[in-house]
Amino acid sequence: MADNTCCHSDFKPMKIVRHAVLFCLLCWSSLAPHAMAAEQIGAWNLTELKKTPEMRWINRTGAVQSLVYTGEKFQGNSTEVFAFYASPATLGAEVKPGTKFPAVVLIHGGGGTAFADWAWLWAKRGYAAIAMDLAGSRPPDPVYDAKTGAPVGHQSDSKLRTRLPNGGPDHGHPQKFDSIGGDTSDDWPFHAAASVIRAHSLLRSFPEVDADHTAVTGISWGGYTTCLVASLDDRFKAAVPVYGCGFLHEGESVQKPSIDKLGDRREAWVKAYDPSSLLPRCRVPILFVNGTSDVHYPLDSYQKSFDVVPGRKQMRIEVKMPHGHPPGWAPKEIGLFIDSFCRDGQPLPVPGKLAIEGDQVRLSYTSAVALRSATLHYTTDIGLRSKREWKSLPAQFDKQTVTASRPPAEGNTWYLSLTDERGAMVTTPVQFQP
Repeated sequence: MADNTCCHSDFKPMKIVRHAVLFCLLCWSSLAPHAMAAEQIGAWNLTELKKTPEMRWINRTGAVQSLVYTGEKFQGNSTEVFAFYASPATLGAEVKPGTKFPAVVLIHGGGGTAFADWAWLWAKRGYAAIAMDLAGSRPPDPVYDAKTGAPVGHQSDSKLRTRLPNGGPDHGHPQKFDSIGGDTSDDWPFHAAASVIRAHSLLRSFPEVDADHTAVTGISWGGYTTCLVASLDDRFKAAVPVYGCGFLHEGESVQKPSIDKLGDRREAWVKAYDPSSLLPRCRVPILFVNGTSDVHYPLDSYQKSFDVVPGRKQMRIEVKMPHGHPPGWAPKEIGLFIDSFCRDGQPLPVPGKLAIEGDQVRLSYTSAVALRSATLHYTTDIGLRSKREWKSLPAQFDKQTVTASRPPAEGNTWYLSLTDERGAMVTTPVQFQP
């Protein structure tokens, strides 16, 4: 009798355990479909894009090396994307075994391609860099300057590029706009963002890359694409779109007529591919770089794009900044901003809130590096923003506050810039008067 009682008492806890295990399995089975669901944002399957793509090296010699990696299907066919790769190691720097470099993804603009000289510049800065072609093409191999060892930059000549046998879409207006509707596999914006994210996944897989410290920067249409990928790929630590922005369907952007011509497909393009639809989810720290008079990405659209970003953000607006690839990668603030998130570099100055008090404008700020100057920039012109003339007046500053004379009553657009001892400039948000 005692034995039976003992067995019965042992059985009861075991029965409870089995029920608990069964309950957990049932709970997991109900949650598993959600846990295993692909991360999908718009047309992009981020679960797939964050996987390391297949790749093959084309040339592993020289300071800047070349490769191709798997892209998205185009017109039902598999594609490959060409890219240049460089790092301090490929440049011949002495590197201790096990050293890992921060990394950057470089996105060219319209009419551009993968630029070997751009990748080389970032490798000289201590980064691993990948620069891909987003037009289904392959640029010529690098040619190096005999004195400096730097690539001569002849990839800018489009006549020297060749079409990849299995390349993705070209980057003309038909591919950027007219293809909208139905299958996304023939839409250039879809391919561009996907190819960049795949390049990022590939870059992170390289043994010499510090996968936790990566950034992205792009110029013009590359800046546009930077806005997309910074809103899609949360693995980046910093992003710098140069010129590119959203709200291309509004204001004076030269892209607006092409979007308007879409007719009843216009709204679908804006929802799918205008950065204004994606930037509200951007949490990657982002630095917007532009000029006051850019015809492609006008200042009011640029400010709107800045405003909708909920995460950490800064701005650099240069009076009449020229538009182009070398001018777009020249500003030192791009590297300094990325350094501050990827290499423990000193951050750029951070403007506070603007306040108008009587006939003065006051601005609080913080800066890890002492300021060298502060300036008020304004325009009283009307008409096309790209044609307006600007005036600049020095402002006064102390350790915490910038003070400037209030812009004249007819000043319709204005902002303040702060420049630190490194020569690094940041600006306040642009102020627009009715």
